[in-house]
Amino acid sequence: MARQIPAPVWLFDLDNTLHDATPHIFPQINRSMVSYICDHLGVDELAATELRQRYWHRYGATLLGLMRHHGTDPRHFLWCTHQFPDLGQMLVVERGLRSMLRRLPGRKIVFSNAPLRYSERVLDLARIRSCFDTVYSVERIAFQPKPAVGGFRRLLRGERLRAMNCIMVEDSLANLRTAKRLGMKTVWLSSSTRQPSYVDVRLASLLDLPRQWRRLRGRAERV
Repeated sequence: MARQIPAPVWLFDLDNTLHDATPHIFPQINRSMVSYICDHLGVDELAATELRQRYWHRYGATLLGLMRHHGTDPRHFLWCTHQFPDLGQMLVVERGLRSMLRRLPGRKIVFSNAPLRYSERVLDLARIRSCFDTVYSVERIAFQPKPAVGGFRRLLRGERLRAMNCIMVEDSLANLRTAKRLGMKTVWLSSSTRQPSYVDVRLASLLDLPRQWRRLRGRAERV
């Protein structure tokens, strides 16, 4: 017997999900982080690069490692490393993204490890800010960046959501693993040919999301 499926709540990552940060934005952020570490920890560029990468792999965010091990002020770090005078020229956004987001049923929330000022600028420049109810930046989750479970739980409590009604859309497998453990559906944005067990849907393009949602909904309604 068919049962009523509630409208989903979509949790969208920002960088490398809603836009492609790899060509222009991530290289600049990485250079800025290395420069910051050099200046504030008194190490050379090679050591700073190694530290940035080590903390990113261990914690999912360089910032968390710097906070835990060096007492770095997170707001100062984020301000210094996310300066983009030419952000509009650096953005790479799929054509048709705004139309696709508007077709998706349910609420949509941005859930990002990036700072709020940067996140809002990206959404405004991409002309998709109006598609989202709210933005959960790293400040709003008390600097507990994904994949740490604390940030997910803050969002769920803040929005009074049940994890089972949420769909996490991400490019990061580590973040999707946490989402799945909490009971969320997961969508992995990747051109990979593999699909881990904690990924419900793998997409090469975000524009395919409405079609995949219809498939998922159809299977659920037949249960």
